[in-house]
Amino acid sequence: MRWRFVFKIIGALVACVGLCMIFPIAFALYYGDGGLFPLAVSMLASIGVGLTLYLICTNPAPTLGMNHREGLAVTTLGWVAAAFAGALPFYLAGMLPSLTDCLFESMSGFTTTGASVLADIESVGHGLLFWRSMTHFLGGMGIIVLTLAILPFLGVSGMQLYKAEVPGPSPDKLRPRIKDTAATLWGVYLLLSLIQAALLYFGGMNLFDALCHTFGTMATGGFSTKNASVAAFDSAYIDWVITVFMLLASLNFALHYYVLLGRPRVMFKDPEFRMFATIFAVFAILVAVNVLGQYQGDPGEAARYGAFQVASILSTTGFATANFELWPPLSQCLLVLAMFIGGCAGSTAGGMKCMRILVLGRHSHREIFRLIHPRAVIGVKLGGRVVAPEIIGAMWGFVALWLGLTCFSTLVLAACGLDMATSFTAVLACIGNVGPGFGSVGPMDNYSQLPGLAKWCLIMCMLLGRLEIYTVVALFAPEFYRK
Repeated sequence: MRWRFVFKIIGALVACVGLCMIFPIAFALYYGDGGLFPLAVSMLASIGVGLTLYLICTNPAPTLGMNHREGLAVTTLGWVAAAFAGALPFYLAGMLPSLTDCLFESMSGFTTTGASVLADIESVGHGLLFWRSMTHFLGGMGIIVLTLAILPFLGVSGMQLYKAEVPGPSPDKLRPRIKDTAATLWGVYLLLSLIQAALLYFGGMNLFDALCHTFGTMATGGFSTKNASVAAFDSAYIDWVITVFMLLASLNFALHYYVLLGRPRVMFKDPEFRMFATIFAVFAILVAVNVLGQYQGDPGEAARYGAFQVASILSTTGFATANFELWPPLSQCLLVLAMFIGGCAGSTAGGMKCMRILVLGRHSHREIFRLIHPRAVIGVKLGGRVVAPEIIGAMWGFVALWLGLTCFSTLVLAACGLDMATSFTAVLACIGNVGPGFGSVGPMDNYSQLPGLAKWCLIMCMLLGRLEIYTVVALFAPEFYRK
């Protein structure tokens, strides 16, 4: 392990995070409602620390590319460093009462979880709120992927970082060179973001709110500028625009790229897309029918609120337009199941991912078939191609780790004195990067009342969920440090 090389790359990442603070500084200057000094100091500190690390940490073997272990270390430690840099403006501004809360808010932003400890959002200055939402935007497509797109002079082996950071069992490489793939994904991400921001702006939002809610939507994060989240706008148009873009953000961005190339049939032939679309349609219809009585029998309103909440939870965005804790048990159970499922591989969404559920479901069917026909030789296919046994094994390992860590973290929160509904759904919401849960962390509540130990446990859950568990857990294995 070339640790100096690792910290050299992390220094560049921290400097990038610092440079991005220029945008919230512009809003702080324009609105003049505070946050300018904390943001300016944080920007200078992040750039200074990042450049110092970059300059003093030399690469002992510059002719060698980055190996797999170094890629894992850069990715995990880079996200942790970005979260600390992102928390600095909140801490200096006194926006939150403790460093733990500031780090919780920052990690929630960068991992696109959307779980918040901020009780009164509307009392915070525009500059700090913009930075809070911008952490979503940076973390959505990934700060590592962003670095590969705009900093090719680092000379790293990009595929190791790309594989370690991009969510999903098998990241798609769209272009021959990995930095071109990263630039392409970010280009699609920016294009969809611009379209949504324009639609929200012309639908009645001001530019500030339109940008912040676009960041939260396209990153499937869920930070809002309003205490009541999207419900504060009370607009069917805004609800439907955000619903559509939450669903688009939940799809593999490679599919968007093919659509832009004029090949829409690729999307409709994709089995994961068909599975995701089917789950959303079925869940939205069931919830709409189930809550019809709460909306005076108006099918339009029931469909609007039902589709929005299903899209919000299934995409792991976490925006709210209704208090679903007051909905019937069937609707609540469907939303918990949606937390577990999540979006598609290669998207900004969290959760278990539809591809894993689809492949493991077909693998289970194959085992039943082999039990009936012991001599049959059949493979698990996805999209007409046989899925390699090692990929299936990695998926089962991921599921085992995911469930094990969820159970362990639930016990930690229960030991902190939290009730079962709060403990389980808080962990599920954080490791799935969803945001709101049930109980004390419901859509109309937040995480501020949780004990410090519970917050640190959930911070780790957010990081594990965003980096697909293996990337983080590998750093705790003794084998990682052996030659």
